[in-house]
Amino acid sequence: MLTITSLTAPTAPLRVDPSARTPLRVALVQHRWNPDAAALKAELQGAISIAAEQGAQVVFLPEIALLRYPADTRAGENPGSEAEDLLTGPTFALAAEAATANGIVVHASLYEKSEAADGLGYNSAIMVSPSGELLARTRKLHIPISAGYYEDTYFRAGPADDPYPVYAPEHLGGARVGLPTCWDEWFPEVARSYALGGAEILAYPTAIGSEPSFPAFDTQPLWQHVIVGHGISNGLFMVVPNRCGNEGEITFYGSSFISDPYGRILVQAPRDEPAVLVADLDLDQRREWLELFPFLLTRRPDTYARLTEPVRTDAPYGDGHAATPVIK
Repeated sequence: MLTITSLTAPTAPLRVDPSARTPLRVALVQHRWNPDAAALKAELQGAISIAAEQGAQVVFLPEIALLRYPADTRAGENPGSEAEDLLTGPTFALAAEAATANGIVVHASLYEKSEAADGLGYNSAIMVSPSGELLARTRKLHIPISAGYYEDTYFRAGPADDPYPVYAPEHLGGARVGLPTCWDEWFPEVARSYALGGAEILAYPTAIGSEPSFPAFDTQPLWQHVIVGHGISNGLFMVVPNRCGNEGEITFYGSSFISDPYGRILVQAPRDEPAVLVADLDLDQRREWLELFPFLLTRRPDTYARLTEPVRTDAPYGDGHAATPVIK
């Protein structure tokens, strides 16, 4: 397994007062799906162990890592046939086993079963403690609907009740972590809401690659720019584990990365190879950046009412633009 590290946090260019916080060592795993479930599990467990051997205190996995990405085609009559129970399913078991074996926190993503009649499940991110206990769960809020990413036929949107929870596990020295998922990473409202909740790190388990309708169009640079930009405008570290390899209609482009509030890419994976990335995060860099560029302090929420109005399907591009259909 390719291992790429940045084991000394880069210089804090704006530091005035010394930091009393110990850097947090984090890791992510970029993987290629394997139809052999036992081999896939062994590969992920091995990658987590590699990260732990490098001193990582928490490891983050890609979106629904144990499944072939289902949404490259529309769901059939039973969309939730591969969904699993949160605490008794294979994803939690994998995370708990790896966490206890290595004495670290493990983040994972799963297709969580729902008992609703329509058969749709949740796309959920979890963190598991070194003792194998559930520390956190956040359900994906924004669900893609376009060609090759027919997730609305598999997943229901996460609830609006407490949509942006921030977790501060004692095992991570009080670091404050948010757990949105994939399509959530395109929405500035998500990163800003987490920043207002005091998050320091956002981890986005991701499954993104080619566009079946436009195979020559490479979205990787746009995807990375958007996420890094959200980190800059909110003073956030971004941890983004993606898949790689071909899965039906989509070839996932890897390129997983970890960035800091200054927009620096600390570590990045190649496009087409499984990898473990490990980096030290100097968490006080969030504070010092927002002291110089106080974006949260100078907001004008009294002018943002339009943002909370219901979505208008007859005006998907805003006022004065004719509606056209989403590419399916």
